[in-house]
Amino acid sequence: MPTITTNDLKNGMHLDLDGDLVQILQFQHVKPGKGHAFVRTTLKNVRTGSTVDRTFRAGEKVERAMIDKRDMQYLYKDGEDFVFMDNETYDQRNVSPETLGDAMSYLIEGRSATVMLFGEEIVGTDLPAAVELTIAETEPGVQGDRSSGGTKPATLETGKEIQVPLFVGIGDIVKVDTRSGDYLSRA
Repeated sequence: MPTITTNDLKNGMHLDLDGDLVQILQFQHVKPGKGHAFVRTTLKNVRTGSTVDRTFRAGEKVERAMIDKRDMQYLYKDGEDFVFMDNETYDQRNVSPETLGDAMSYLIEGRSATVMLFGEEIVGTDLPAAVELTIAETEPGVQGDRSSGGTKPATLETGKEIQVPLFVGIGDIVKVDTRSGDYLSRA
């Protein structure tokens, strides 16, 4: 694995620290009036999901983790696990819900997803900023209410519940922000 210095850190970068795979959520270079410069970071353990704050000396060497991104097709749910098929080798891999995290709320059978691999271990998915999903269940809209600020709960085809405007009905296709889970627009 390539060794980099703490001066090269970027948000979203993955590191291999003492055998743990971590992602940099935030970093800040600090140059105090007295003493040596240092880098303050917030790191998320990719396997456990826990976050920790860690401070490095400026210029300290760290191991950068090489993450492969590969397109895989989400096939079906097998018990608790999600089954993905590699689009190139046709190998099928089971992925636990803990590994997928919030991404499982946006996966639809038969669609492709970009899967992140650390060696041969699947460590997560790289979702687009927004996805289009169908409304499976919601209350009927109020006649004449087309653009007022009111919202109502709606259940997506994946089972995720979001808030949508009153005019959205069952069967409508909506754009959903995968980072916040918010309704964006009708598709």
